Amino acid sequence: MPVEAVATPTGTTTMEITVSKFELLRELTATQGVVERKTTIPILSNYLFEAVGDKLFLTATDLDLSLRTSCTAKVKKEGSCTIPARKLHDYVKLLPDADITIKLLENHWVSIRCGRSNTKMVGMARSNFPSLPAFPTAGVVKIPSGVLRQMIAKTTFAIANEESRYTLNGALMVLKPESITMVATDGHRLAHIERSGEKFDGVSGEMKTLVPKKAMDELKTLLDSADVESIDFAKDESTLYFRVDPRLLTSRQLTGQFPNYEAVLPKDNNKSVTVNCEDLSAAIQRVAQFADERSRAVRMKLEKGELKIAASSTETGESEDSIETNYQGDPVTIGFNAAYLLDFLKATGSGQVRLELKDAQSAGQLRPGEGDDYHYRYIVMPMRI
Repeated sequence: MPVEAVATPTGTTTMEITVSKFELLRELTATQGVVERKTTIPILSNYLFEAVGDKLFLTATDLDLSLRTSCTAKVKKEGSCTIPARKLHDYVKLLPDADITIKLLENHWVSIRCGRSNTKMVGMARSNFPSLPAFPTAGVVKIPSGVLRQMIAKTTFAIANEESRYTLNGALMVLKPESITMVATDGHRLAHIERSGEKFDGVSGEMKTLVPKKAMDELKTLLDSADVESIDFAKDESTLYFRVDPRLLTSRQLTGQFPNYEAVLPKDNNKSVTVNCEDLSAAIQRVAQFADERSRAVRMKLEKGELKIAASSTETGESEDSIETNYQGDPVTIGFNAAYLLDFLKATGSGQVRLELKDAQSAGQLRPGEGDDYHYRYIVMPMRI
C-alpha cells in the first residue's frame, strides 16, 4: 500500500499495535527534521500514527513541510492517535532492542510497553491533526536519486537565509526532456549545476520549480539514507511532492519570480588559473583567520606563476599565502568573501578547480577543473578591498 493511500476508520478511538524498536526508531529519526520545535500550534509537535492492515503510518508536519512514512507492524486494532514527537523519539531511543506495543487509551493517552518498561504519554485528539494532500496520480516525473543528491549538495549553501528575500529562500529546479538544472543565489553569489543526457519522460518544454531550502535539506537527508535508484516528483498548484520510497515528502511551493540568473553568468572572464582544490582551501582558511570579522574579505592577486591570497585587519594582524601556478597572463587583484569561496571548495571536495577572472570590479567564476557529467559553475561578486 503506498504511503498516501491511508484510510483509517473515521471516528475510531482504538488502536493497538506491536512494532520492532529498530523499525520504529528508524522512521522516527527520519521525521525529526520536519517536526515543529517552537510552535504556537501544539498539535504540530505531535506525530500522527495510523494503523492499517499490517502497517503503521507516521506523519509529521510543520504546515510548510510534511513527511509521511511507514513501517511494518502487527496491527491488533486498526485506528489512529497522536503522540508528542520529540519525547517519543527520545524515549524509544532508550528502550531495549525488543518489540514495542503501542495502545490508545481514554482521553487520547497512549500506552507504550517494551519488555519491563511501561509508559503512558499524553496525546491529543486525532481530529486536530491537519489533513495533508495526497500524491497526484498524473504528471509524475522520475528523477535519478544520485543526480538529485549531487545537485542539492552543490547548490543548497548558496540559498539566501533572509526572510525578506522570499524568492531566494529556495533553489530553482529546471527540468527539460533531456536535462536537469539547479540554481541557487543569495544576491552575492550563485551556484549553477546542469546535467544533460538524462531522459525525463512526461516533461515537455521546460518545467520550472522553486524548492524551499528546508525541503532541499530534508530531501538530501532522505536521499542520503535511502537505497533507491530514482524518486518520484510531482506538483500541483500549491504543493511539491517527492516520493523517496517508502517516504513521501510534501512541501509548500515558493511562488514569485526567481531572478534572471542567465544574465549574471560571466561571458568574458579571460584570466584563468587552475589550482588544487585542497591547497586553495587550506590557504584561504589560514589567511581568513586574519580577515576583518564583519566582511570576511580576502585579497587574491593573480600574477605570473603565482596566486597570492592575503588578508589583514587592525585587530588581528595580517597574513599572506601563495600557490605556485602556470599562469602567464596580465596581473589582476580582486577581493572576495572567504566564506563564500570555502563553501564552493568544500562542495567540490578534491581535484583541480579553475578560477576565472576579468577585472577587480567583475564577478569571479569558479568551476571544477576536470570535466565530468555535471556542468558546475559558481559565481561570486567581488568586494572592495
